[in-house]
Amino acid sequence: MSGRIAWWQPELGDSECERVLRVLASNYINDGKITDEFALTIASMTGARFGIAVTSGTAAIYLSLIALGVGHGDEVIVPDMTFIATANAVSMTGATPVLVDVDPDTLNISVSAMEAAITSKTKAVVPVHVSGRGADMEGINRVCNKRRVAVVEDAAEAFRSTHRGRFLGTFGQTGCFSFSPNKIITTGQGGVIVTADETMFECLRALKDQGRPERGTGGADVHDSIGFNFKMTNLQAAVGLGQLEKLETRLERIRKTYSIYRDELARTKGIHIFEFDLAAGELPQWVDALAQRRDELDSFLAENGAGCRRFWFPLHTQKPYLRDDADFPNSTRLGKQAIWLPSAFQMTDDDVRMVCRLIDKFYST
Repeated sequence: MSGRIAWWQPELGDSECERVLRVLASNYINDGKITDEFALTIASMTGARFGIAVTSGTAAIYLSLIALGVGHGDEVIVPDMTFIATANAVSMTGATPVLVDVDPDTLNISVSAMEAAITSKTKAVVPVHVSGRGADMEGINRVCNKRRVAVVEDAAEAFRSTHRGRFLGTFGQTGCFSFSPNKIITTGQGGVIVTADETMFECLRALKDQGRPERGTGGADVHDSIGFNFKMTNLQAAVGLGQLEKLETRLERIRKTYSIYRDELARTKGIHIFEFDLAAGELPQWVDALAQRRDELDSFLAENGAGCRRFWFPLHTQKPYLRDDADFPNSTRLGKQAIWLPSAFQMTDDDVRMVCRLIDKFYST
C-alpha cells in the first residue's frame, strides 16, 4: 500500500478485540467451538451444508485435492492467471499442475483450453474466480462431469459473490475461501472449505487434524487415517466472527466503488474496467482493469497519492512452472496490462472520483 488512498487496507475494531479477549479468558485458544462456529457461519452464508476451517486458502485447496485422492502421477489443471498458491497447492500433493490459458474477457480459466488439456492423468481442475468474477462453472462442470474430473473451486477472492443464483464456491466438490489480510474479511491467515458432501466433510475434518475423526486430547486418541495439522485457532476464528459484523457495509462500499469506476471511466481511452454483474449478485473483491502503459499509470497514481497493485505474473513465467509464452497468448498479452485499482473499503466516493480524475488526466496527456 502506498499513498493517501490505499489500494487495500485491513481494518480491525472493538468487536474483534472483545471476542479475542473472551477466547483468552476461556483458556482454550486452539481449534475449538469458536472455530467450528466460524466455519459453520461461512458455510451457511454461502449456501453450503458443511464448512471446515483451516490455516489458509492454500491449505484448503491442498486438503480438498488430497481428499479427492490426488497424488503422484496425477495432473491437475490450473489457470495461468492466478496467485502462485493455486499451483503450489497442487504441487504439495505430488501431482503435476497443468497450466492453461485464460478467457480474455474475464481473466478466468478458458473452458476450451481446459478441455483440450484433459488427459487420462487429469484428476481435477481448479478454476479461480478472479477478483470475485465467476468463472464459467456451467461449462466447466459440463466438461468435467463428462470426463469424470473433479472440480475444486479457488474462491479465495469470491466470498459472497454469486453466479446465476448460487454462491461461488458451491459448484464444485469443494469451494476454498481465503481470509488473508487483503480479503473483504480477514482472520490474519486462514481459510474455510465448504462442501455439500458429508463424506467429503468427514474426510476433510480428519485430514486437517492428524487423521482424527473427532477433536482429540493429544493423547489416547483414535487416528483412523493419515492426517496433518492445518487447524485454525479459536483466536483467529474470533477475529473472523468480529469481521463478519461489518461485512454488509464493506460489500456495499465495494459495489459503489466499482460502479463509480465503471461509470466515470467509461469514456476514458486507454483503460477498460472488467465487468461485474452487480444486479445478479456478482461482487468485486477488488476492481480490476486493463490499462495501456500500465506500469507508467501505476507509478503516476502512486506519485499522486493513490496506491494500485499490478497483476500477478502469469504462472508460466515463474521459475517453478516455466513454459513457453506461445502456449498462453491471452495471459502473456493481458498480464502486462492488468491492474487492480484502489479498492479499499475505507475509501469514500470522493476518493474514487479523485482516482478517476487522475486516470483521465494520465491518458489525456
